[in-house]
Amino acid sequence: MQISFLFLEGEKIYDILPMLQEMGEHKISDEVLKQRLHEMANQNYSCVGIFSEHQLIGMCGLWFQTRHYSGRSVELDHVYIKESYRSKGIGKKLADFVQEYAEKNGCEAIELNTYVENFPSHKFYYNLGFIARGYHFIKKV
Repeated sequence: MQISFLFLEGEKIYDILPMLQEMGEHKISDEVLKQRLHEMANQNYSCVGIFSEHQLIGMCGLWFQTRHYSGRSVELDHVYIKESYRSKGIGKKLADFVQEYAEKNGCEAIELNTYVENFPSHKFYYNLGFIARGYHFIKKV
């Protein structure tokens, strides 16, 4: 299986909307998601599409920032691979792609959040050398 990673730019970023809807636990309209993606694209955010041949099978958002505790870093966001493509080594290939990209762009760390109940992701990230450093809290206003 030929896998490739391409940055989704301009209008192509909206190709991830069906996957965002599938992974979201709360229904958010496509209109709101489009508006948010537009804003994100102007805030140090990039989106990588995961392709098998020419079919979009996954995605990974990348946030670039500098933090006092880690230096310049990239944070993975909404990592998603369609279910029929999971457990085929694609996640590892994505992690390698992101690490190489981060290193080329002067990042000192890769960060991410994963849901507390998503045990398969915890094992996956531990196996890649990530360590759990805390909880991510959110309060809607």
